[in-house]
Amino acid sequence: MVTASSGAPSWAQESCLMGIDEAGRGPVLGPMVYGCAFCPLDQKERISSLQFADSKVLTEAKRDELYASILADSSMGWAVDVIDPRDLSAQMLCRERRSLNMISFESAMGLIRSTLSLGVSLAEVFVDTVGDPAKYEASLTERFPGIKFTVSKKADSLFPIVSAASIIAKVTRDKALREWVMEETGKDVGRSFGSGYPGDPETKSWLEQNSNPVFGFPSVVRFSWATCKPYFTKGGVDIFWLASPISTCPPDFVSCKYVGSDPLDGSDDDEETERRKSKIVETESCAPLRHSFFRSRQLQQVTTRL
Repeated sequence: MVTASSGAPSWAQESCLMGIDEAGRGPVLGPMVYGCAFCPLDQKERISSLQFADSKVLTEAKRDELYASILADSSMGWAVDVIDPRDLSAQMLCRERRSLNMISFESAMGLIRSTLSLGVSLAEVFVDTVGDPAKYEASLTERFPGIKFTVSKKADSLFPIVSAASIIAKVTRDKALREWVMEETGKDVGRSFGSGYPGDPETKSWLEQNSNPVFGFPSVVRFSWATCKPYFTKGGVDIFWLASPISTCPPDFVSCKYVGSDPLDGSDDDEETERRKSKIVETESCAPLRHSFFRSRQLQQVTTRL
C-alpha cells in the first residue's frame, strides 16, 4: 500500500533529489515500511541543517517532531510503501519464493515510479542498500537511466535526505504497529509484544502465548521468519492440503491429490505408511482422507440432478 503527499508540488519540474530507506526489515512482527523524501536540488543545504539523522538514534519524541516538520514543509515531498506482514509471508513462502531483498528492491522502485508519475523531475536518488551496493546501484541505473543513483551502507546517517526518509518510514511503521487491529476472534490477543525483534524476550514470550497448533499466529506475525519455525515443529497439527482441481474431472466431483498417510486408515503397516508419505496419492473424490472402506471398494461420490 503506497501513500504519498498529495498532488504534484509546484517545484516538480525543477531538478530534484530523493532519499529512500526502510523501517522494520528485521522484526518478526508488523509491516515493513519503505519511505522516501524528495525536494529540489537547491534545497540540499537547507535540508542538511534540519537535524535529520538516522531514525534509530533519535528518541521517539524527536522522530515525531521531525516527521511533523517534513509533512509541513512545502519544499519537501514524501511517500511510503507499507508492506503487510501477511504479504511478506505469502511472497516468501509461495511456490516461486521471493527473497526479502527482492521485495525491498521492488518497493524502492515502486516509490521512484510513483514519484515520477507525479511529474517530479528526479535527478539524484540516494538509497540505503540491501545486499551488495554496487549491484543494487547498477540495477536501479539500468531501470531509470536518466537518474544518478548513489547506493551505500548507512546511507541514513550519511545523507540528510535519506535520514528524512528513515524518519518517515520509522514513524509510519510505529504508528501502524501501535494501531494494528487484531482480527482474530475467540481469544484475547494481548499487545505486549515488545519491540518485535526476534531476540527480544518480551516478543518471544508473546509468540509463545499466542501460537496456535492449527492456525499458527495472529496476522501481525510474519510466518516466513525463521523465528516462527520452532513453534510449528513442536506441537503443531499436520494439515493435508488439496491440490488444484484436475480439469478433466466431471463437474460432479473433483479428483484431488495429497501427500502423506491416511490417519483414518488405522493400518499398522509401517512400510505402507512410508510408501504413502513418499508419493502423491490420487483419491476417487474431493475427500482425500476418505475411510479405507470407501477407497478399497473404489466407491465414488455421485450427485444426482433432478
